[in-house]
Amino acid sequence: MVSQSLSHLSAPLTSPSMKNPLEEHIKAQILEAEEALRLAMLHSDVTALNELLSPNLIFTNHRGQIFSKHRELSTHVSGEFEFTRLTFSEHHILPLTDNVVIVSVKAWMVGMYAERFTDNTFRFTRVWSLTPDGQWQVISGHSSLIDV
Repeated sequence: MVSQSLSHLSAPLTSPSMKNPLEEHIKAQILEAEEALRLAMLHSDVTALNELLSPNLIFTNHRGQIFSKHRELSTHVSGEFEFTRLTFSEHHILPLTDNVVIVSVKAWMVGMYAERFTDNTFRFTRVWSLTPDGQWQVISGHSSLIDV
């Protein structure tokens, strides 16, 4: 059976007792950054978003539109995004290096987007980069609408 013969490919490379402390520390920092991002998005906190988004941000939304940091911030200033509910779940965090991390997260968003009511679930993929001054920032991202 194929699934049995390939099951070893999905097994972790290290046992739970052999966790890398640095990797676990990075994952904890990213979870904190993800929560800060969620709250900033929910409350359209442009000051917090400015800290969390890289000046070089490239974000592709579920419609294939590319957003820069300036464009992303302007949607919150203008009220184009007005969320009443935003929850993140199913975090998958992959530290590539000590200063680059890939995150995949499921997001349920309720509110207004471009003057339309939305109540949808998305999957976001983000690349977090650690700045020289120790701040985690999203440098790239992509969202997909989950068909439920």
